[in-house]
Amino acid sequence: MSETCQVRQALETDAPAISRVIVEALRTSNSQDYSPAVIARVEQSFSPEALLGLMARRQVVVAQLGGQVVGTASLEGDVVRTVFVAPDRQGLGIGRALMLHVEELAGAAGVQALRVPSSLTAQAFYARLGYAVVREVVEGEERTIVMARALGR
Repeated sequence: MSETCQVRQALETDAPAISRVIVEALRTSNSQDYSPAVIARVEQSFSPEALLGLMARRQVVVAQLGGQVVGTASLEGDVVRTVFVAPDRQGLGIGRALMLHVEELAGAAGVQALRVPSSLTAQAFYARLGYAVVREVVEGEERTIVMARALGR
């Protein structure tokens, strides 16, 4: 990565940019593994207004390149959620930087193991970071792979 990716806590004013990154990633990357109906339903959970609600319940972080939000992730207890990177920035190490930051937050909070409900699209990404499949959850035509990894020094 030529530019330095900076990961920081999300601000309420980041909600529109976070929403844009998530919707672009859903439509571009996740659409390979999920139907348009599933994508449309998931998108509704990530409007700027919905994200403000999530930010009240979770530790949300963003990755920035050149002052622009290009990725996001969040931590809710011992569960990593909402990890997305802008499609044109995928493969540059941004997702890895986000996960390292979230793992540090979890470790600082005394969490010993993290779980992540992964899309089919992101399963290989999490596996490369040491997460193992725990189980699969199927709700209608939506499949989620629950993965986990112990945190340790």
